Amino acid sequence: MVTQIESQDSLSQQQWPSALKLREVSMLAAIDIGTNSIHMVVVKINPDLPAFDIVDAEKSTVRLGERCPDTGNLTPEATVRAIAALRRCQEIARGLEVNEVIAVATSAVREAPNGGTFIQAVEQELGLKINLISGPEEARHIYLGVLSGVEFDHQPHVIIDIGGGSTEIILGDGREPRYLSSTKVGAVRLTEDFLTTDPISKHEFERLQAYVQGKLEWPVEGLRSHLSPNEQPKLIGTSGTIESLIKLHACDTLGACPTTLHGHTLSLDNLKKLTHRLRKLSYRERCQMPGMSERRAEIIVAGAVVLQEAMVLLGLDSISACGRALREGVIVDWMLKHGLIEDRLRYQGSIRQRSALNLAQKYGCDLEPAQRIAQFAGSLFDQTKGILHQWTEAERELLWAAAILHNSGHFVSHSAHHKHSYYLVRHGGLLGYTDPEIEVVANIARYHRKGPPKKRHQNYQNLANKTQCQIVDQLSAILKLAVGLDRRQIGAVAAFRCEHHSKQKKLTLHVQPNGPDEDCALELWSLTYKKQCFETEFNVQLEAQLDQ
Repeated sequence: MVTQIESQDSLSQQQWPSALKLREVSMLAAIDIGTNSIHMVVVKINPDLPAFDIVDAEKSTVRLGERCPDTGNLTPEATVRAIAALRRCQEIARGLEVNEVIAVATSAVREAPNGGTFIQAVEQELGLKINLISGPEEARHIYLGVLSGVEFDHQPHVIIDIGGGSTEIILGDGREPRYLSSTKVGAVRLTEDFLTTDPISKHEFERLQAYVQGKLEWPVEGLRSHLSPNEQPKLIGTSGTIESLIKLHACDTLGACPTTLHGHTLSLDNLKKLTHRLRKLSYRERCQMPGMSERRAEIIVAGAVVLQEAMVLLGLDSISACGRALREGVIVDWMLKHGLIEDRLRYQGSIRQRSALNLAQKYGCDLEPAQRIAQFAGSLFDQTKGILHQWTEAERELLWAAAILHNSGHFVSHSAHHKHSYYLVRHGGLLGYTDPEIEVVANIARYHRKGPPKKRHQNYQNLANKTQCQIVDQLSAILKLAVGLDRRQIGAVAAFRCEHHSKQKKLTLHVQPNGPDEDCALELWSLTYKKQCFETEFNVQLEAQLDQ
């Protein structure tokens, strides 16, 4: 039987121009003045995608929320710590030649009677203007931040952000937020109000639990009223408390703390076990846990209780980490206001593509041949789907990203650049992908040249299971051929057509040149040179011939 399949177009092939002309790039800093910490993120904005790269970050735990118990005012000591931290942020921003600094203040400042005085003091002493935002506005910025790092696929997601003074719970599906809430239950506030014993007594713990449950019932009911009966949302957690809890669990289960938490999950059952364990430990014992800082150890139990009770009330049994939140939301809001994001839904729905292209530009990849190779890889994937493999659109997206980034290793060195590509892709901060998916993309890029994956390779051992190994084995073989089809990187091959002979277990690539005088001799030779991995993986004999 002979099967011929024409190449199928796809969104990822057509969505982006073949070459991107860079306009002026802005350097922007966003400062989040929170109850527990002051955070700053410095980003380089690429207006053509649009996207942004985080180039630096600063964090100072100043405990601005440790207010005077009698008056509720911000204390002089906390104010001094905060101004010193903000001065450091300014110095870093100046050193990086930042064009604009945007500072926002949240729960601690907006609730303190002398919050306005603090804002004036900062402006007088540092010349820094602080925008005081409300609870719902804080939740909206958190939503924008998460949208810049997670693809929702138009499905409902609940976002929870546990800060020092408040907890924001948000419902959205990538469009306008359906529900925004901010409740005065935060890890610092609850620790100060409820916890005095060390280890924490059962009485104090149960009292804290009951209080948190009571405070969260109303916002959770409000959120649930905005869900259809058949909708089951996914849960995403942001910021320090939730990241710390997920990190503690990951350190325990993996035996070592992961380099990135984006996409890591924590089940409700494991959270309950972790909360119970934390409650029985003394402060000093909590400090000794892998991945735990001394300042976080002080407030982690209260934060764990908030997350646990929220998950129980929401009826959701697992939570995934997202590394983006309020600060990144401030950046996205600035981009919206300055017309860099014209269509918010398109922006949210193309995170993976934008992130991969942005990373490719960061590492100096030539996008025109990279996109051509990605198109060839996608075409070969499509034309052999259901015949040589059964992979889905999800695996196709991983192949596309690997094709765009396969030559990123040249940023380090031409020698062994495929190995450098693995490291840069693995640790480059790809957005919209889970951590295991990034591992797969990095491995596919790693094996775009030279021999097939080997079990002794450490990067290959990092793959989570046999299915991921098979994805890498087969998709890297496809990518090798795609690279061969553009061996001179001049677009000599216009397209190709696959012809499958099932009885002979043979696949013929009918290569169409990009002009009547083009013989594609080097590309045909390269296909012959690179075909062994493909033939082994798919159990076919591969032949390539020029169609004039």
